[in-house]
Amino acid sequence: MHSATLQHRINSLAISIIESQQAYLAQLGYQAHIHFELEGCFAGEQAHVVDLATINQWLARRRIAGKLVSEYWQNQWEYISHFNGQTPLQEAHNLFFVMNNLANIVAKQGDIITLIKPVVWAGDKGKLAAGCQNVFTDDTRAVHIPNAIQLNVSLTHQASHTNMLAEGDFAIQLQNSFLQTSLGCCLLYLPEEEAFERFALKTKYGLAAELCSPIDISGGYQGSIALYRQLGKHNQKMGEKALIYDQYQQPLINEYHWHKTTRIEHRLGAASKDYNPYINVVFALANIIFTLENRNNNLLLASFSAKLPSSLYDDQDMGAISLFAQDHWFAQQIDAFMMKMSLNNNQKNTAMLPFLAAQGSQLKQLILAQYQQTYTPIT
Repeated sequence: MHSATLQHRINSLAISIIESQQAYLAQLGYQAHIHFELEGCFAGEQAHVVDLATINQWLARRRIAGKLVSEYWQNQWEYISHFNGQTPLQEAHNLFFVMNNLANIVAKQGDIITLIKPVVWAGDKGKLAAGCQNVFTDDTRAVHIPNAIQLNVSLTHQASHTNMLAEGDFAIQLQNSFLQTSLGCCLLYLPEEEAFERFALKTKYGLAAELCSPIDISGGYQGSIALYRQLGKHNQKMGEKALIYDQYQQPLINEYHWHKTTRIEHRLGAASKDYNPYINVVFALANIIFTLENRNNNLLLASFSAKLPSSLYDDQDMGAISLFAQDHWFAQQIDAFMMKMSLNNNQKNTAMLPFLAAQGSQLKQLILAQYQQTYTPIT
């Protein structure tokens, strides 16, 4: 099967599943919110003079709810989604558009290459001084820049307009669901071999002080699958809003509305042209639906840690492809919910029920088919 044809089938099926997931959540009285953050780099002779304001005007004209900002490393950028109430499907459309069109609009500014890669090798130079976060020594060794795709998740109760992640144990249960399912489904957010090199940068190249990328699946509020409530990744108070400023426009009095900003941030995804926003939205919504349906079953608390594979392929341990091939949760969760959705909607054409109920299994097989031309996973 031609790769473009396969990709079209994957996207079409994933979009159909997302539409059903959104409708099912609406029937239950909820609205899911998913927001992406994508990191990348510019390269080329004119990379240092990219006009981000022009790019953001281009995004606004196309009604893309997001903007590009400068990131920590030289020539590194980040696409940040706006919280404009867009549906998860619209958010996936937005990221898909940015990933496929950003390079062309940036190239109009000159000799500039847009890189969406897990690692930009020798992307910057420098070494942090001991104990410092932004003071560099005279050492100008090459720094290999890791780029991530982060996925932020929250859930609103439509009747009360409350953030479900700020109430009771639901957030911990949802975080636990992501922790339990992210190993078997790591192929979804680590879709190419270089994604695993991103995790090895700290140890292989001695960049532990400079890089804050996660290296495993872990919880809490500072882990790779983080629950941000009162505190954020750097122990900062969440939802800060300045009330009174001094004559230098420095805040004198702040208040904190952490209930509004409470979310789970899945920080394991690697920036990659092979990252599929639609598949990863399906994965996120499947975890939300699973948690809603099982929240009274005393789910384990999020004190979980697991080692990620070191490759797409099998070596001493199973690689990401084999892990996904052996995973049952992804396909079964989607299949079960699709059957329930069809029955709830009084599907008149009963001959269609097996097809509708097998969409998770179909999506899984299509995802694996992308790799099976060169590799057959252990099953």
